[in-house]
Amino acid sequence: MGSAGAHAQTAPKAEMGAMTGHDHVPAAPSTSLTLTIDGKATTLSVAELQAMPQKTVTVHNEHAKADETYTGVLLGDVLAKYGFPVDKTTQRKMLRSYLVAEGTDKYWVLYSVTEVEGSEHDGNVIVATSMNGKPLGADGQLKLVDSGDRKPQRWVRNLNAITVKSADN
Repeated sequence: MGSAGAHAQTAPKAEMGAMTGHDHVPAAPSTSLTLTIDGKATTLSVAELQAMPQKTVTVHNEHAKADETYTGVLLGDVLAKYGFPVDKTTQRKMLRSYLVAEGTDKYWVLYSVTEVEGSEHDGNVIVATSMNGKPLGADGQLKLVDSGDRKPQRWVRNLNAITVKSADN
């Protein structure tokens, strides 16, 4: 492995070490979501996301040691509405695609598209706009939450971008 590969392996550890005690890098609050599918970007407002059918999930936040109830739109519904419907014609594409969800603090996580599609996975991945019936506050106006994860390490506070990519490219 070349030096570039070694650098790529060590960079995340340094960032993770800086977040001891679950401190979070100060970040600008998220106010919209840019969704990119097949190279086409669409910017969605909080109001547009709230106008879609809503899902409420109750999860245990291991970091906060508390149960939390989030409401928002299912990520699979957002993908379907804006260019990635799941049906027989897109089955193979779905199995070979992944998405990167990123917050304003540049924290990002990876999901296979199968993990966010309700017909394929038991957990609910939502773009949350409220927690316990109130705005998200310090977490911005948008937060990615996965009811299937035991720890919130793939939840993204201040969510501002989701990009769908194919492993075939």
